Amino acid sequence: MNTTYNIPVWKKYTLSIEEAAAYFRIGEHKLRNLINENKNADYLLWNGNRVQIKRVKFEKYVDSLEAI
Repeated sequence: MNTTYNIPVWKKYTLSIEEAAAYFRIGEHKLRNLINENKNADYLLWNGNRVQIKRVKFEKYVDSLEAI
């Protein structure tokens, strides 16, 4: 049985780089740079070498910035 879940992005706990780029309106290249510069940030969840962005924690991080 193959079940597909269509969870809205704004309800997901973690986002892929592509989803986060669309949600936050930040380029994928910029997000990848942020990840590479902050590999141990609490808004990142690593699954092997694949990264997921914790949506709420990243929202708080972005809120604290003047520019990105």
